[in-house]
Amino acid sequence: MAAARRDRTHYLYIAVIVAVALGILVGFVAPGVAVELKPIGTGFVNLIKMMISPVIFCTIVLGVGSVRKAAKVGAVGGLALGYFLVMSTVALAIGLVVGNILHPGSGLHLTDAGREAGAAQAEGASESTADFLLGIIPKTMVSAFTEGQVLQTLLVALLAGFALQAMGKAGEPILRGVGHIQRLVFRILAMIMWAAPVGAFGAMAAVVGETGLDALKSLAIIMIGFYVTCALFVFVVLGTLLRVIAGVSLFPLLKYLGREFLLILSTSSSESALPRLIAKMEHLGVSKPVVGITVPTGYSFNLDGTAIYLTMASLFIAEGMGDPLSLGEQISLLVFMIIASKGAAGVTGAGLATLAGGLQSHRPELVDGVGLIVGIDRFMSEARALTNFAGNAVATVLVGTWTKEIDKARVDEVLAGRIPFDEKTLLDDGDEPLGDVPLPRQAPEAHGADKTQAGV
Repeated sequence: MAAARRDRTHYLYIAVIVAVALGILVGFVAPGVAVELKPIGTGFVNLIKMMISPVIFCTIVLGVGSVRKAAKVGAVGGLALGYFLVMSTVALAIGLVVGNILHPGSGLHLTDAGREAGAAQAEGASESTADFLLGIIPKTMVSAFTEGQVLQTLLVALLAGFALQAMGKAGEPILRGVGHIQRLVFRILAMIMWAAPVGAFGAMAAVVGETGLDALKSLAIIMIGFYVTCALFVFVVLGTLLRVIAGVSLFPLLKYLGREFLLILSTSSSESALPRLIAKMEHLGVSKPVVGITVPTGYSFNLDGTAIYLTMASLFIAEGMGDPLSLGEQISLLVFMIIASKGAAGVTGAGLATLAGGLQSHRPELVDGVGLIVGIDRFMSEARALTNFAGNAVATVLVGTWTKEIDKARVDEVLAGRIPFDEKTLLDDGDEPLGDVPLPRQAPEAHGADKTQAGV
């Protein structure tokens, strides 16, 4: 029966590939019609985003609420944030180096229409650090879910988890209830995934119809340079860290997450795969507290692809405007973008808005140049989203390794394909009994010496 279920979902993702190809074809053949299909893709992404807050809430409450010591959660969060800061800086620096080698913006000229497009992106894009920090606090506990703010949901879930932790045995019935809700949420998500081919078709047709071939040709250098830079960052930097620190090969991990990458490629949004990343990382063998804290936080603080984009695009715009940045200005911009990149959501268009807001605050005379890149931003958004997603998957394994909250034996088994992921429920069969406090998804006997304090 399990094999049959996996076969059906296999056909689903073949349908996604076919839908993407059809979308590209329609975009080139009938661009006017293709642009009208945009609401289909937007609707599918919104369906996925609808499930993000419940998934994060259930995962963190179950993880934190069943940990014996609050200090363990603090250690995970501190390690994750420290790692995110370092990797964002590395990504920004790589973007600067490649941008200086390619000089991608030379020879371009800004039109009046492009000037207006740049100004439009900058409107309301900038946000002070105080505004960002205050924005983490929701107006009410319920508004964290209704407004779809990842960091607000994270805060409420952490408070609920710590409160249940302090309640001890009195909190166990609530934890069991949250466990049941989690099963319901993941089942709904699995149902929504059957709409993926339709959403992929609409999203891809619209982007090809809007962009057209001319924009791709004229801006090919910055696009190709950006894609190559992202690939080098993932395979060289992240791959080396994963192998040296966790002893895990990058390629089997990327293959394990292949369906999520396809989903991101077809929707141009890394958020569309966030709930599935949480489920798959727990299935891989990383404990609930580590996954519940690292993944949602990473979606706001560990945007490696966005960091590379911000520096390369800034250099591109400066050269295109005939006002190249000096080395000192580049370093100053790098420091500024480290701050500006934090809190940029993993959704389409957020990178462009962050770029416009950053330039407006740092080099306002360059804001109009954002119009140079508007035409191809959607295609660059694909690479941003894929790189951000890969960075968060690697970060989860690394933080799990540092905190000893990962089952290495299970990781090997899962990546070898011997413990398949349940595509129908997004949960393991071992999660069925909820008579006790919910456990992490790994089978207890699989942990051996790596048992965690999360109830295993």
